[in-house]
Amino acid sequence: MMRNILTFILAGGKGERLHPLTQDRAKPAVPFGGIYRIIDFTLSNCVNSGMRRIHVLIQYKSISLQRHLRMGWNFFQADLNEFIDVIPAQQRVGSDWYKGTADAIFQNIYTIEQEKADEVLILAGDHVYKMNYCKMLDFHRQSNADMTVSVLEMDKEKSSQLGVVVVNEDGIVKGFEEKPSDPDTIPGNPDKVYASMGIYVFNREALEEELIEDSKKNTDHDFGKNIIPQMVKKGRKVCAYNFTAMAKGPAVDSVYWRDIGTIDAYYQSNMDLLGAEPVFNLYDRDWPVMTYQEQFPPVRTVHSGEEAGRVGTFLDSLVSGGCVISGGKVQGSILSPNVRINSFSEVYDSILMEGVDVGRYAKIKKAIIDKEVAIPRGMVIGYDLEEDRKRFFVTASGIVIVAKGTELL
Repeated sequence: MMRNILTFILAGGKGERLHPLTQDRAKPAVPFGGIYRIIDFTLSNCVNSGMRRIHVLIQYKSISLQRHLRMGWNFFQADLNEFIDVIPAQQRVGSDWYKGTADAIFQNIYTIEQEKADEVLILAGDHVYKMNYCKMLDFHRQSNADMTVSVLEMDKEKSSQLGVVVVNEDGIVKGFEEKPSDPDTIPGNPDKVYASMGIYVFNREALEEELIEDSKKNTDHDFGKNIIPQMVKKGRKVCAYNFTAMAKGPAVDSVYWRDIGTIDAYYQSNMDLLGAEPVFNLYDRDWPVMTYQEQFPPVRTVHSGEEAGRVGTFLDSLVSGGCVISGGKVQGSILSPNVRINSFSEVYDSILMEGVDVGRYAKIKKAIIDKEVAIPRGMVIGYDLEEDRKRFFVTASGIVIVAKGTELL
């Protein structure tokens, strides 16, 4: 029975490593894949899994996120005790804002007490993946665990970027390591580690007791760094759910999970949507990704033989409604709604967000252009990174980001 599950989605992080994409919006509200917001993937997993009692915890720069949830996720039926409630930091149990993942839940412990759920599912709002949470709930119950954490098999060499869950031969959690240089590996597999996916299932009573205890300590109030070790030390049963092994069936067509924590991760995850056989498939009708979409006219291309080279084409790209490719070329890119590509311009391996206008003869390569930016006639972006660094933010891997609303001359 899934109706007695209460779900919390943590959507209040600052997303500082995604700046400047997060200068005006929360990280879960950052556009993704043309028509989506990052949080749509977690919410779609909830709906597809039958989880329809959802609290979204927000904090920083949340106006666009709240608007998106109100306009796109308002189909829950209250008379069936379905809801998606947006809860801002309220200083309900003190004078602090959310200080960590565990503290965010603790500050809403009254909600957990009122709902009297059997289990509580805790998710992050800034990950891109498909997951059937019912399978994890079944595993949690069959294991008779107090807490279950979902883990992903990852190469040992990547452990310095991960939260590593330490388990014994029976899959019982024995510890947690934050970005270790010499991690504990999976028993019997010295080249792999279990990376925490930031997905937790708790028995309600155990969660309430652990949050109250942690709130009295001077900690980071983090589930991985604090709550898991606290529970292990006390002898509570904490189990690891191996998503890599369990992700089979109609919910997923590949084991894919990305923490959209950096510009490089954001860019690569978008690029994973492209190609003849995309790494992450948006076209799975058995597990649809839902969102809110404004009404736009169909995509239009314009080609005229009157001027040599004026051909409106797009190849190996995702192009959203309302876009006009008027005599320009787009390849290996993602265009959000209402983008215009003017004559003789070229866009390669880039992400253009809503309302971007690319002027004639402009050339763009390996760039992220945020909303409402007009690229002037003849401007070149992504071909000379030293020049780009004088005007824009450029990552170490060479991705150029033009911030939202930037006025270019």
